Amino acid sequence: MSDPHKDADLARRLLSMLDLTTLNETDDAQAIRTLAVNAATAVGHVAALCTWSRLIADALATLKGTGVPVAAVANFPTGEPDVQGAAAQTAQAVAAGAAEVDVVFPWRTYLAGDPATPLQLVRACREACGNGAHLKVILETGQLATPARIREAADIAIAGGAQFLKTSTGKTQPGATLLAAEVMLDAIAHAQTRGVRVGFKASGGVRTMAEATAYLALYERRFGAGSAGPGVFRIGASQLVHELLNVAKESA
Repeated sequence: MSDPHKDADLARRLLSMLDLTTLNETDDAQAIRTLAVNAATAVGHVAALCTWSRLIADALATLKGTGVPVAAVANFPTGEPDVQGAAAQTAQAVAAGAAEVDVVFPWRTYLAGDPATPLQLVRACREACGNGAHLKVILETGQLATPARIREAADIAIAGGAQFLKTSTGKTQPGATLLAAEVMLDAIAHAQTRGVRVGFKASGGVRTMAEATAYLALYERRFGAGSAGPGVFRIGASQLVHELLNVAKESA
């Protein structure tokens, strides 16, 4: 039998590492306001609210005073190999007030046998972030498909300056998987041996607390109990927030 107090503690912890996300084409200011209701509550607040660059101003206004930062996407969702375009989108998001930018790795270009362009794109986007924002790189692991490809893409992203590796855009299938996550964590652990700190984000089909907990457990088996926090571990979801808030409130 589960312990309601432990479950509530876990829910609050996961909430603090959640990127509350809306990336629908029809999103508008009202969609942001609706989402932001759950961004900062009596039981805690999320790690970030992630949306389109065109809605950054609305998100900042809605979240004012909460301490919740805004994240935006670039080169999303298709991951085109336009280095200058992706860098320009990243710079635009940072200038508009984004504290984090999630950029899509040009996986089609990589799969076509060109690893150089993806590296250039990540480097250009990292430069565009400057010191004012963190760069999260979406690998689209479901399309990379094999552990070897996922590992090489992760290594390329890290070499380009990625500060987080993210599994999926959520726009293709499959999205996040524990196998892909394990490969990405291998790359992150290897980077740590060189003194390079890289975070991990599971996104794409993570809809329940049980699923989120599985990724958290995988991360902490690698890096130690209690090692996960919003600076190194994220879950990208929007539906999940309702379950986390309900569980967190049960013993509040």
